[in-house]
Amino acid sequence: MKAIWNGAIGFGLVNIPVKIYSATETTKLDLDMLDKSDFSNIRFKRVNENTGKEVKWENIVKGYLMDDKYIVLDEEDYEAASPEKTKILSIDQFVKEDEVDSVYFETPYYLEPQKNGESAYRLLLKALEETAMVGIGTFVLRDTEAIGMIRPYNDEILVLNRLRFDQEIRDYTDLKIPARKAPKPAELKMAVSLIQQLSQEFDPTMYKDTYSDELLKIIKQKAKGKNVKARKTETAKEGKVIDLMAQLKASLNHSKSKSAS
Repeated sequence: MKAIWNGAIGFGLVNIPVKIYSATETTKLDLDMLDKSDFSNIRFKRVNENTGKEVKWENIVKGYLMDDKYIVLDEEDYEAASPEKTKILSIDQFVKEDEVDSVYFETPYYLEPQKNGESAYRLLLKALEETAMVGIGTFVLRDTEAIGMIRPYNDEILVLNRLRFDQEIRDYTDLKIPARKAPKPAELKMAVSLIQQLSQEFDPTMYKDTYSDELLKIIKQKAKGKNVKARKTETAKEGKVIDLMAQLKASLNHSKSKSAS
């Protein structure tokens, strides 16, 4: 792994020197875009829409369209708007983890203690476990201010979850949400029974992203000249009035038969 940030956690008057590493990696295949006629690589060019000529990188600027006119920005403008450059991830508050809705979660990172920070690192990890709390604070990553949530992971390491700012969460009030009408007691009881019957401890290893593996199998088959049949797409049934009670009963019976087998 390669560290993407090098600094310290500010924990009261204690500074814990750490490095940040990305905790995730993509499993998607790296596919190139090709011309259908001869399978040549597609190259993208930066073209002036008026002249049709290619523009060199050094001649490209960025601007914001306001009142049908572009306001062009330069490096000084970006510097003026940038957050104060700091290498401190300052914990501003401690909260219960379940108070932070998952809609705010963005990207997880691993925190590694640097030399002479091991004891303070372990102290913070154990204190967070003991109190069942997480630390919330801000930091600057790649010239951008971000919110971070620090929490223990597997009793071994501190994880930093980058959080979205509140203004990034879109308003859903324009969506057609069902009215707050209480469900029928019998249907609710049946739904609760189904949930309880399917309840178990979360095991993330149960779920695998198989798309890339399946796609690679198809690529290997095509390389050998074999034909591949497309899978049938399961379509959702729409527009029919459904008998919830009947579907719930069928679901319960199906769940029971699966658990018995």
